[in-house]
Amino acid sequence: MASSRSSGHRYVAWWFVAPALLVIGVFFVLPVVAALAISLTDFDIYALADLSNLRIVGFRNYVELLQRPLFWQALGNTLYFVVVGVPLSLGASLGAALLLNSKLARFRPFFRTALFAPVVTTVVAVAVIWRYLLATRYGWLNYALGTLGIAPVDWLGDPHFAMPAIILFAVWKNFGYNMIILLAGLQNIPEELYEAARIDGASAFERLRFVTLPMLAPILSIVAILTVAGYFQLFAEPYVMTQGGPLQSTLSVLYLMYEEGFKWWNLGSASAVAFLLFILIFGVTAVQTRFARTEFAR
Repeated sequence: MASSRSSGHRYVAWWFVAPALLVIGVFFVLPVVAALAISLTDFDIYALADLSNLRIVGFRNYVELLQRPLFWQALGNTLYFVVVGVPLSLGASLGAALLLNSKLARFRPFFRTALFAPVVTTVVAVAVIWRYLLATRYGWLNYALGTLGIAPVDWLGDPHFAMPAIILFAVWKNFGYNMIILLAGLQNIPEELYEAARIDGASAFERLRFVTLPMLAPILSIVAILTVAGYFQLFAEPYVMTQGGPLQSTLSVLYLMYEEGFKWWNLGSASAVAFLLFILIFGVTAVQTRFARTEFAR
């Protein structure tokens, strides 16, 4: 009797989750499978007009991509963005969370809202604003530098400055999300631990090192994984601010996928770029997860 009742509950549970599973299957699983199938073909604008022009080419798209210098340049730009941008974003998030959590902070709700506001704004809108702020002739940043006697800098037109400018914009745009998560983690650290550390004579830096950071380690690991995965998907910033230039210095893997698919209509090649990016993100995330589990097991 108990077994039949448990079986009935299981069927009821499946009926409740069935709509969600159906939506996931139709709008996620099927498109992913279709994209994987397209990546094994030479699907282009001619095949789009007449499917009889479609041919299965196997892994030729992947091989050709790995042999293209442009793909490796896009990958290098993306890795540069991730390696530099993620630590800056995490540092800004942690610093802002520590300031908001301190007893010296006044008007916490206001600053919490103000620092989180860039997250909920539209990327395209604020990217356009930043493009004007960084403009060579009439940008506010160069105007401020001019008052200090510094010559104007072509922030978005110089290959040496374009990617750093995009990194700073992305950090400003996204750090507030991680800040809220870290702030919640800070507020869950027992105050007794800090009191014990003060009694033992620990300085503020020592309390940060031996109390705050170890207690925040699990949350920091999750935030790092999410941030890395998000930063690998760099697209909107260079699309609006630099269009992948100058000299392809801000061309990302996702931007290359966009150009292959929607500029040149090489949909098979674009799908191959997407799956190579997926493999890269999956590999990096797996390494991060394994490292985090090893650290927490100690």
